[in-house]
Amino acid sequence: MSTDPRDYKLDIAGLTPDANAAAPNKTPSGPRPWLSVHFACCGVYQRIYRAADGTHYAGSCPRCGGKIRFNVAPGGTAARFFRVE
Repeated sequence: MSTDPRDYKLDIAGLTPDANAAAPNKTPSGPRPWLSVHFACCGVYQRIYRAADGTHYAGSCPRCGGKIRFNVAPGGTAARFFRVE
């Protein structure tokens, strides 16, 4: 099993927190972090980029404009791919 070098975790309701999670790094270095989101409403994928302040990811469906927001918090998930209904 490899170690995940990313410095952030997502706070997703209903998931068990990771006891080893650290606080998000507020000063990103390198490429801007993103999530892959499948918008089931229109059957399309979209990259959602982390906000400059490092507190959340926000975006919208490229077809219908449905909005989505993922908060970044200690104890979140390391998942990078999500399906939004």
